Amino acid sequence: METKQTVLIGFLGTALDRGPRNAQRWELWRPSVGICQQDDLLIDVFELLHSRRFTALAEQIAADITSVSPETRVVLHGIEIQDAWDFEEVYGVLLDFARSYSWNLDEREYLLHITTGTHVAQICLFLLAEARYFPAKLVQSSPPAPPERDSRGTYRIIDLDLSKYDSIISRFHKVRSSDLSFLKSGIATRNENFNQLIERIERVALASKEPMLLLGPTGAGKSRLAKRVYELKKSRNQLSGAFVDVNCATIRGDAAMSALFGHVKGAFTGAVQKREGYLLSANGGMLFLDEIGELGPDEQAMLLRALEEKTFFPVGADGEARSDFQLIAGSNRDLQSLARQGSFRDDLLARINLWSFKLPGLNERQEDIAPNIEYELERYAEKHNRQISLNKEARELFLRFATSPLALWQANFRDLNAAVTRMATLSSAGRITVEIVEEEIRRLTDAWQTADSLAPHEELYSYFGITRHTLEELDKFDRVQLVEVLKVCKQCRSLAEAGRLLFAHSGKEKPNYNPADRLRKYLARFNIAWKGRSHQSIA
Repeated sequence: METKQTVLIGFLGTALDRGPRNAQRWELWRPSVGICQQDDLLIDVFELLHSRRFTALAEQIAADITSVSPETRVVLHGIEIQDAWDFEEVYGVLLDFARSYSWNLDEREYLLHITTGTHVAQICLFLLAEARYFPAKLVQSSPPAPPERDSRGTYRIIDLDLSKYDSIISRFHKVRSSDLSFLKSGIATRNENFNQLIERIERVALASKEPMLLLGPTGAGKSRLAKRVYELKKSRNQLSGAFVDVNCATIRGDAAMSALFGHVKGAFTGAVQKREGYLLSANGGMLFLDEIGELGPDEQAMLLRALEEKTFFPVGADGEARSDFQLIAGSNRDLQSLARQGSFRDDLLARINLWSFKLPGLNERQEDIAPNIEYELERYAEKHNRQISLNKEARELFLRFATSPLALWQANFRDLNAAVTRMATLSSAGRITVEIVEEEIRRLTDAWQTADSLAPHEELYSYFGITRHTLEELDKFDRVQLVEVLKVCKQCRSLAEAGRLLFAHSGKEKPNYNPADRLRKYLARFNIAWKGRSHQSIA
């Protein structure tokens, strides 16, 4: 088998390769010369890169290499680098060299000398070798230890094939596994889709400073996950400021601008002192805006500017305030739909939607109910300094119910947290019994039965002035029918139009049939007055 030629590629060391002026060159360690003097490393070709203004020195080094290693052919490559400390320029020049060079891996083995050149050049060579633009092993040479006067020095070859470094990979996987567990609050999540989601969030969180959008139903854990992302980034020194958690649904109206962006003293009646505002409080840190779809148009416009320019005007201020924060937004509403309706800005949605992640509800993660029960019990124990456990029969009973169609988990993990807290509070001697579980199942079932039929249509009921008490007195059949009737009424301009749509077939064979009167009488049963599209006051 024919031996491959060894080709060394390296920079001219304008200081190290020159050596002190008052010393004999052959008595001094000069990296480019010394690497060619090694007894166990035969360099067939030395591709020596140098700035054209150091051509004379490069020629001298080539001559010295020939004198100590006649077998080595030195090929000089003059290159133009204006600023040897400019990463972009140095990387570009070296990349151009790599692309134009005629690599021959079948007949040649390549080494990349990273001892000479600026630190910028060394880093760029490393990156290019790692990306295989330079298909070479790295060579690091060192001077002899004093008091030796051997000009050869020593060397070490570094292979960037990381498959050979199992211990490094193992440590990397352990760190990643620790990060993922941290984002999941240490819960042994069993849902494959959720695990994959957390992995994507972890990669984005550590690699990007752009806004993130967490979507999902109320109680899915958006706020808790945002806090964990902040703590992870802060542990890596990517953030230095605070975590500011804001529920936008609680700051509607005139107070929203002041709460978010602050105000100066005297900005409005009651502004007796200056207020910093949430954006400024988050400077250098992270701002979590939950239910961002609840922001008004003015707040949306100001937030967009703050994201793009890092500046905004506090209420009543003449000058700008500056805050550099990372945003995580949360929403349980369809922001795309809100944007189509005109109630959410397209440009703001585009800005916060670069990285969007949809968190599943508890019903989509039923295999995670058991580990989350353990997590909630641990949280209870930490808060109350009281250890609580479920006996075997109680645990099996609760899990059967929790994973059955009867368990709606409408508030998701908030429902589960509340259930565990109630059972733990009622437990005696630190044990949750079957009787306590049965009582909690009845409580949850009763609450969900009422909320299941009322919650999805609260806006509709409010529009027609129907109270919750009135609805709770109705049978489920009547509630379902009433919802459909009210939906039609809300979209029609007149009682007659709504009546014709609702009773389109039943009056065809009846003379003098009056669908409007029939609808009026139906609504009167529930004390509901007609209210159609021309009177709409909600979206």
